[in-house]
Amino acid sequence: MTSPRAPSSPLRLTDLPPPIIAGLISVIVNYGGTFILVFQAAQVAGLDPRLTASWVWSISIGVGLTGLILSWHFREPIITAWSTPAAAFLVTALATTSYAQAIGAYMVSAVAFVILGLSGYFERVIRLIPFGIASGLLAGILLQFGIGAFGGANADPLLVGFLIAAYVGLKRFSARYAVVGILVLGLAFLFLQGQVDLSELRLEFATPVFTMPEFSLNALLSVALPLFLITLTGQYMPGMLVLRNDGFRTSANPIVTVTALGSLLMAPFGSHAFNLAAITAAIATGPEAHEDPSKRWIAGIAAGVFYVLVGVFGVTLAAVFMAFPATFITTLAGLALLGTIGGSLAGAMADPASREAALITFLASAANITLFGIGGAFWGLVIGFVAHLALNGTWPQRESSTGNLSEGATK
Repeated sequence: MTSPRAPSSPLRLTDLPPPIIAGLISVIVNYGGTFILVFQAAQVAGLDPRLTASWVWSISIGVGLTGLILSWHFREPIITAWSTPAAAFLVTALATTSYAQAIGAYMVSAVAFVILGLSGYFERVIRLIPFGIASGLLAGILLQFGIGAFGGANADPLLVGFLIAAYVGLKRFSARYAVVGILVLGLAFLFLQGQVDLSELRLEFATPVFTMPEFSLNALLSVALPLFLITLTGQYMPGMLVLRNDGFRTSANPIVTVTALGSLLMAPFGSHAFNLAAITAAIATGPEAHEDPSKRWIAGIAAGVFYVLVGVFGVTLAAVFMAFPATFITTLAGLALLGTIGGSLAGAMADPASREAALITFLASAANITLFGIGGAFWGLVIGFVAHLALNGTWPQRESSTGNLSEGATK
């Protein structure tokens, strides 16, 4: 059994391409898949191009530096990202809240996360979640991405068929470089087909713009509080479960504290919140990044560097990622996550005593229930808790299954 913290062999040059490409893919998926929400929220808030570019700069630089620092320090693939559900929430919230008051709300939310990280309570909550339920939750969250890898064939059967065939062929003969291969071949296919037009893009440096925060009770209740809850349940909790499911043991406390401090520093420049990544993190923490878990931390370093590069050039490079067809992004993400989805399903079904509760968690999470503004990851977890208690009558300690968790993560 290989521990993610104990390198089994020295790092060689041949070990670098898979985790670096995994980091790049997680960045591409993040910008190509959800970044449009930031532009939509900026438009609703009436921000001019300078303030919008500053928002892009602040979240990209902040996400890149926190992920890079955490991955380097802990030697684990700790991928950070901006809060996607929070960006979706801001599309409506910024219509009734001034930008300066929103900045103040971002800072209040960040301070609350600093306090949570320093208190140590969040790590205690994570430790209470049984392995089967955690695996079922992760599989349910990622299921739509796996389906999306094939569902895109309705829109572009040639592209999707090419990517799937390339993945299967590369997996058969060179599993380590399968994801690397489909990225390179996919990009070549897109350019040959003329599906990516970068002719009007100009490389420009982003300039951060400081906005003096304003604080109000209305912004505290209508922006800061929902922002805190949405980011906690929709990002940090599933993000920590992604790390745990792949056998990584870094405490949640420093992760929450470092990302929250970063959010606090970057908030006056427009950053709404950044945190531990969930779905895009699974691309870098799973076996597709490297068969040896001790070498997957390189993916965290790579992702951090790519985020910083995007931040330096602001909207320009973000627009490059967004220029890729949606079908390419969804297929690439789904194929890169196949190993993680399969491992999560195997983990969820491994223990007969908790199998049904894990299955219920998986289905409830995949249904993506949204109630009271809180997303499917939280409700899937709640339903899984209730089902496990009802079916078993007892609640096992999370630590009792860490051996199985680590073993499953290294196969």
